[in-house]
Amino acid sequence: MATVTMPVVLLGDIFDCLTLDRCEQLFTFVENGVTIWKEELFFTACKNNLLRMCNDLLRRLSRSQNTVFCGRILLFLAKFFPFSERSGLNIVSEFNIDNITEFSNDEAVDNTKEAVEKMDESMDEGNTDKIRIDYSLYSKFWALQNFFRNPLLVYNKVQWKIFTNHTDSVTSAFKSWKLEGVQNKKLVTAEQMVTETMDREHYFAKFLTNQKLLELQLSDINFRRYVLVQFLILFQYLNATVKFKNENQELRPNESEWVKDTTDQVYSLLRETPPDGETFAKTVQHVLKREESWNNWKNEGCPELHKPVTPAEEATEDDKRQNSKIPKRPKKRIGTIIKEAQAQKKFMMGNPELTRLWNYMPDNLEACRAPERNFLMSLEDYFKDAIEQLDPAAMVEDQYKVVNDGNFGWRALRLLALQSSHFFTHSNNPINKLPEYLEAMIKKIAKERPIMLPSGEKQEPLDVAESNTVLVNETEAMAEEEDELLKSDEKRDEMGTEEQPETPEASQNAPGIAAHIMDAVAKNIDAQWRELAEKMGFTDTIQYIEGSLQSDLERARYVVQLWAEDDLDNSAEQLAKSLEDHGFPKAAAVVKQSL
Repeated sequence: MATVTMPVVLLGDIFDCLTLDRCEQLFTFVENGVTIWKEELFFTACKNNLLRMCNDLLRRLSRSQNTVFCGRILLFLAKFFPFSERSGLNIVSEFNIDNITEFSNDEAVDNTKEAVEKMDESMDEGNTDKIRIDYSLYSKFWALQNFFRNPLLVYNKVQWKIFTNHTDSVTSAFKSWKLEGVQNKKLVTAEQMVTETMDREHYFAKFLTNQKLLELQLSDINFRRYVLVQFLILFQYLNATVKFKNENQELRPNESEWVKDTTDQVYSLLRETPPDGETFAKTVQHVLKREESWNNWKNEGCPELHKPVTPAEEATEDDKRQNSKIPKRPKKRIGTIIKEAQAQKKFMMGNPELTRLWNYMPDNLEACRAPERNFLMSLEDYFKDAIEQLDPAAMVEDQYKVVNDGNFGWRALRLLALQSSHFFTHSNNPINKLPEYLEAMIKKIAKERPIMLPSGEKQEPLDVAESNTVLVNETEAMAEEEDELLKSDEKRDEMGTEEQPETPEASQNAPGIAAHIMDAVAKNIDAQWRELAEKMGFTDTIQYIEGSLQSDLERARYVVQLWAEDDLDNSAEQLAKSLEDHGFPKAAAVVKQSL
């Protein structure tokens, strides 16, 4: 589905791709839809996009060559945004002081002017009442633009005198330079002027400030009206009450009187300027009168404007109020819905189907413990083949037993850790070989689990007396089995101790490290067993070793034994190398001497 901003985004992309002529044609569509853009559905979401689109167009346009198109864009923005939009208001009454008008400060132009005047004396004998246009009038005329762009200069006493002097000179020039020649010419009707205006393309450029053009500019109707209207705008600002004016920015009584008299003179000049001077003067006066209302609105902080309500609209509002009094079923808040769901131990997922699926099993831990999620084999099923191979009647050689398979052993340890308590039972003499450990565990499990009959049926449960007898027998058998394991380990250590000096080759081929080497290393390390345990990576067993064994010699020997069980290459040479790497060269030398 399309978003609300999609049309405006597409329009912005289209404007970026089209030429300016095509953009001007397409902008008609945007202007005609201003009422649609102002609807609540579009206004909030699209106002920034529309403003960005219009600003991008204005950057591409020339203020002098595309004046009409620029004006259309600005008028559209004025219609689209409300009057109280802060981004379009000059809140603090700032002036465009960057609009500087430059003119010539060189009086050398007067020399050429005198030659031109001598040539035109014979042609202008009847116009003896015109004031002479010299550099003084030229500089005064264009210097007034500094006061028009920054009216606050007038409140300075020195600048006030300059302003009044320049204004009197310019108004006197306008009075003496009557547009009589224009009045005597054949004037076109208003309809013809409108037609010609529509046919030709307007070009609004900033007027040139060349001294040679001033005489022609004074004879131009539009130029004269522009200057006179500038005077009226400035005079109104000087007399108006502006919120951001300082206390010292006020006219004195004599200055106010001068402004009033000069204003009357300007209106008189506008009435004398053809064509339709009287109508033009009344229009300007009406516009400036309305400007006072806008000034008051601005002083009040630019409050939002509302259209007056008609009687029909008032009746509609009353109906809405009456309808609003009808009680409606209150809509539950999202927080209330979530709270109720939590009380029922449910989760709200925002979609009925997702909510149903998620709450099918609210407790995640219970879901994990569900029987259908148990994918592990039972101990009986996994060790079934291993139990059968332990039976001497099966006549299976050791190398073909499954307990010798590394993958089987790894899975067996994982399964024992999850389902058998014997996995965490501490043994005084841990078994070095994994197959031996697995065989011992399988024997224990086989004794605890119910005996499987050849037909596949389980043995019937025994009564209390028989079960107690079986339990005692199993306990005694387990104790005897552990004693046998301990005795076999002791015999293996004794044989290794006796045979080492005589047959070094046999000791090298025997698995593990001889007991006499461990004893010699333990005597050399003794009290430094803790440091050795940390360096060999047995930090988590230090507390257990310290609590289980009494002397430092036993603890040191146990650390060496742990290293031999943990390291795959648990040869004497590797032990010597490990001791040297961990900073025990004397102990390493003892091992090397024993080889």
